[in-house]
Amino acid sequence: MKNTLYRAFAIVTLSIALVSCSNDDNQEVSGNGKLILEFDNAYGSNDLILNTQGNTTSNNEVLKISLVKYIISNVVLTKADGTTFTYPKSKSYFIADEATAAGREFELTDVPAGDYVKVKFGIGVDEDQWKLGASGQGDFLAKADAAGMMWSWAAGYKFLAFEGTFTSPTVTTPTSFMIHTGKTGTDYNYTEVTVDMPTKALVRTTITPEVHLITDLSKIIDGKNKIKLSDNNMGGMGAMIMGGANLPLITQNISAMFRVDHVHND
Repeated sequence: MKNTLYRAFAIVTLSIALVSCSNDDNQEVSGNGKLILEFDNAYGSNDLILNTQGNTTSNNEVLKISLVKYIISNVVLTKADGTTFTYPKSKSYFIADEATAAGREFELTDVPAGDYVKVKFGIGVDEDQWKLGASGQGDFLAKADAAGMMWSWAAGYKFLAFEGTFTSPTVTTPTSFMIHTGKTGTDYNYTEVTVDMPTKALVRTTITPEVHLITDLSKIIDGKNKIKLSDNNMGGMGAMIMGGANLPLITQNISAMFRVDHVHND
């Protein structure tokens, strides 16, 4: 009798558990939430620390990096079911800046609840936006100018600014380098990046995922295309790359320097 009662109790308990799990699995995901994009700058496998020596390229050039800034734009999130959410263009321009805490994390608001598996974004300001003219930039133009991410309105935005000093087998005294990407002549040099998330970002009204991206800055001049700073050292006055044949090569390198390391669903 006791065994019969125990089996009956176990069956009822299991049935309740199964119904409960089924109800949880079928629970509708609705409403809007937030998502944070965190950009963590690195050099190769090492975390980047500004103004320290020891960042060595495959061409045996040693960099001391003093400034890293780049514009993130036009964010698009992809759900597990393949549908996408395009973040409103009016809010979709951010300046990543290694020197400030505010320049490392960007909060996206009013994101539809869902399970997200990819993120796409641009590096720089897209040409359509720039063609709207100075009056069509909203408050981002003033922000970019204050951050030193403008050449001039006619010349346009700096998409990436990467600066410091370097030495090499042929340049033994620390010498300045300055790499700025953006519009040059008829080359616009805007690029887009799409990266997969290793785990789903669960946007809910009660959960704000943090997507932790690693930016490998070594790829700027030491990616698929190898750029020697010493070859661009203008009479010993410093290496300045702001145009010419190297800029499209650097733009290609930039598109491969991002990956999602992990996702916090806290």
